Amino acid sequence: MKRIQGTLTVFAALALSACGVTGPASKVVQDAPQQWHTPLPHNGSTGELANWWQRQSDPLLVQLIEAAQAASPTIASAQARFAAASAERTAAGAALAPSLTGVLTSTRMSRQSADAATNTTTQLLAQAQWEIDLFGGGRARRQAAIARAEGAQAGWHEARVSVAAETANQYYSLRACQKLLTVARMDAASRAHTARLTDITTKAGFQSPSANALARASAADGNNRAVAQRAACDSELKVLVALTAITEPELRSRLADSAAAAPLSPASGVAIDSLPAQVLAQRPDVFNAERELAAASHDVASARADRLPRLGLTGSVGRGRLHSEGRDITANVWTIGPLQMTLPIIDWGVRRANVDASRARYEAAVSAYKASVRQAVAEVEQALVALQSTQERAADAQTALDGYRTFFSATEERYKNGLASLLELEDARRTRLAAENTVVSLQRERSAAWIALYRAAGGGWTAPAAP
Repeated sequence: MKRIQGTLTVFAALALSACGVTGPASKVVQDAPQQWHTPLPHNGSTGELANWWQRQSDPLLVQLIEAAQAASPTIASAQARFAAASAERTAAGAALAPSLTGVLTSTRMSRQSADAATNTTTQLLAQAQWEIDLFGGGRARRQAAIARAEGAQAGWHEARVSVAAETANQYYSLRACQKLLTVARMDAASRAHTARLTDITTKAGFQSPSANALARASAADGNNRAVAQRAACDSELKVLVALTAITEPELRSRLADSAAAAPLSPASGVAIDSLPAQVLAQRPDVFNAERELAAASHDVASARADRLPRLGLTGSVGRGRLHSEGRDITANVWTIGPLQMTLPIIDWGVRRANVDASRARYEAAVSAYKASVRQAVAEVEQALVALQSTQERAADAQTALDGYRTFFSATEERYKNGLASLLELEDARRTRLAAENTVVSLQRERSAAWIALYRAAGGGWTAPAAP
């Protein structure tokens, strides 16, 4: 016992002397700016981003997002990765504790001489094994597994945010397409009416045949635009069907029921009133990159510890039975040991190469983390630029549309009374149609900018508190 205690004392001293074997520091200076360089949106809401969709006054949008998230293979894959990382975290933690195995043995010893008896020995044992984590390699592997599990959980939320944003973008794109289709159909009907009126006046001798040909060409062009727009909307609808896994007839029915109240952009915005570093801390992809960096740091520590001695202890306790010459002898049996230390001597550079490889992966993780921070800043700034641009252009676009509508109505009346030419009417029609499309496209652009800002701000995810 004194020898064992002395040996353990030596091992404890070795462990204390090896406390310096750790991975590189996992702290990296973030490249986030001190403030946003683009003006913040003025109509943002301070509500939680996680419930942002519920505040858009559009129940169909919420239903579509929920359906898309339930059917998304991206989310299913992210959930599977999180489950696997959680299992690896559990396994890495359990590896630090002693293992217990049930063992049943039976040994029959043959006769060595003519007068010797045959013995049968049977044992039922509970055998324990424990590799003592002297130099922290097992703890480093556990910390790496914990970091990857936390990153995988953030990746699962990132997948949900991505699917929600993609679905909302497709939904608003379809609504804008339907609005453009309405405009195209109204324009086609107006052109057809002008063509009929021109045909009557031409037959009466008040218009030239060339004017009649121009009116018919304009009507055909308007109908062509309407048909092309309808095809574009059908394509948008089929993409939404694939995203949500809702059958096309059912989706068409839902869209028709909510068409009257459907907005072309979110009813409420996103508040970005925090400093860039605080906003980036709520991005799951940035957190995932930071956790991968921490895991790579612990991998370096684990690889270094593998180059040092390893200490293992085994023992067992159970019940034994000896059958010899018709007699049975039973007794409790137990063993402690061996206490075994192994030391790598010659491995032809395998362990050193593992350390170098882990350090290279750590440097790659540092670069990836910094890149994710820069990308996050760029995405927020780009969304803010788009919002500012659409806000500044909205009033001018509406003013232009109102003016062109008035001008077209006046020109149409003058044409009916013979005071304006068909060329003047068609020119006024083209400018009005372009203004109509500009307003709808601007609303679509603004909705895309709000969704991009929602996604860039993390979609309501909050990093877990550090232990």
